[in-house]
Amino acid sequence: MGRLATRTTGSGAYVLADVLRTDRARLRPLIPDGPATVALRQACRARKDLVRHRVAVGNQLRAHLLSVFPGAAGLFCKLHSAISLAVGARFDCQDRADWLSEKRLAAWLKAASYSGRAGPADLYQRLTSAPRGATGEAGAASAQVTRALAAVLASLNTQIKALETQIAAQLADHADGHIFTSLPRSGTVRAARLLTEIGDCRARFPEPQALICLAGAAPSTRQSGKHKAVTFRWAVSKQLRDAVCDFADGSRHASPWAARIYNDAIARGKDHPHAHPRQSVAVCHLGMLAQRHRLRPRPPPRPPAPARRPRHRRRPGRMTRNNRYFRQDQTRSLTQGYSFILRICV
Repeated sequence: MGRLATRTTGSGAYVLADVLRTDRARLRPLIPDGPATVALRQACRARKDLVRHRVAVGNQLRAHLLSVFPGAAGLFCKLHSAISLAVGARFDCQDRADWLSEKRLAAWLKAASYSGRAGPADLYQRLTSAPRGATGEAGAASAQVTRALAAVLASLNTQIKALETQIAAQLADHADGHIFTSLPRSGTVRAARLLTEIGDCRARFPEPQALICLAGAAPSTRQSGKHKAVTFRWAVSKQLRDAVCDFADGSRHASPWAARIYNDAIARGKDHPHAHPRQSVAVCHLGMLAQRHRLRPRPPPRPPAPARRPRHRRRPGRMTRNNRYFRQDQTRSLTQGYSFILRICV
């Protein structure tokens, strides 16, 4: 272990320094990313961290509601949505929820500008069919915790929206923004994440395969003698791999080609993480992004050609210029005409 550590620290540093001294002209210097890309990367990663915190707080709030007020936990799909936080702030315990009826719930949802898929009758049935929560002093004490967690979720939603607005403005001003927004279902945040994790230094990826390997979309092949093993690639950029996986999962909703790959994998028995076209989309699109080429949209289909008027077949006995008999008669007539002229002249 000591020899291995010495070899990697001392000898490796010496070899690298000696190569840099002797082959400096042959090496290509790496240019760091520009200030616009660095600022956009900070905003994208900060938003990703806030989304992760929102998921954690949402799970904490759901676990709390399942123990003290189960009816509110299953009322809406997303606890961090605006209508779910509004219901949690107004009806935060079982005692306040007992005041509701179907008509009162419908009137309150209308005043809160609710436009979801579930109607008031369905929501009221979910609320009443769930087990009853804590009441009295225990319910009032748990309501304070519910309001605190809901306030944290509301604050995270506000900051995430502010960062998304900033990301959209920075992406619109970036020189390579139009390249990444041309990808199928890239949107704003997804395109910004791809741009910042790939960077704007074209010399970093001399060939598309380098970018594909850095994103973890290509397997790792190890061969020694007759032994050959193809394994999962671990030495990758985790931020870039997460951005590529997110883009590949979303592209199947807008690209028929990606959707066909996903559906074929599901038909073969693959589950969702292994079925989405991460490798195929990466090979197709990351090679283009490494060279900074914009994805050209598919041209519209050509209109069908107008139907041609069918040609009528000529009868074989009809006297036409292409007919053999007509040509013979025409030659005979000319010969007789020339003979008549010669007779007159003589």
